[in-house]
Amino acid sequence: MPALLLHAPIEMRNDHRSDNQMRPVRITTDYLATAEGSALIEIGNTRVLCAASIEETVPPFLRNSGKGWVTAEYSMLPRATVTRTPREITKGRASGRTHEIQRLIGRSLRAVVDLAGLGERSIIIDCDVIQADGGTRTASITGAFVAMSMALRQLSKFKAVKRIPIRDHVAATSVGIVNGTPMLDLCYEEDSAAEVDMNIVITGAGKFVELQATSEKTPFDDAQLASLLILGSKGVAELIAIQKQALGAALGA
Repeated sequence: MPALLLHAPIEMRNDHRSDNQMRPVRITTDYLATAEGSALIEIGNTRVLCAASIEETVPPFLRNSGKGWVTAEYSMLPRATVTRTPREITKGRASGRTHEIQRLIGRSLRAVVDLAGLGERSIIIDCDVIQADGGTRTASITGAFVAMSMALRQLSKFKAVKRIPIRDHVAATSVGIVNGTPMLDLCYEEDSAAEVDMNIVITGAGKFVELQATSEKTPFDDAQLASLLILGSKGVAELIAIQKQALGAALGA
């Protein structure tokens, strides 16, 4: 069944993409002069600014362990969306959605970092959504990896670590079933109408870090799941190639 997907007639979407096509992707490194590592990632009309900071401390549960930590904070500017969303600080606390996304970004990055090789220091990645059109959490993961990599290159440059403590690349994308059709990289219009919505995080070696799949309207079967995994794997492979290009350019390669 999944193989049929690759030979099915190509249907055009509202933005003139085929079902297995990513939106245009661009990663701009060194977007901030003040951060150890930074990247602006643009996927279609979604734009996320990712900045990595290095602190010479770790959470209490890691003190004297010899291991470091990687964590993330996520926020959305009030006018990142069509209608204004009040800043969460005005409510006195972050929403459940924000906490969920922050934990997802942190888990995804820690999956490819050698925490022992990092030493007792923390990397904090701030992911700020400038404009949202679907896939902000997956764009945050993809951009955060680039920002983190650049920060760790700085540590290596100044001999603070013996080697860059990154085991592999990691990136993420969304897939879903819209009007009965599996699609890659959903924009907001497609995501809001999807029968099935799925976020997929994969390493450069093709190993899964996390799958978040939800039936919004209609339950899905194993054949449809397999089709979504094929699409997601294709999209993440393309994103990792773009990450490598961005990091190569940033390093003068």
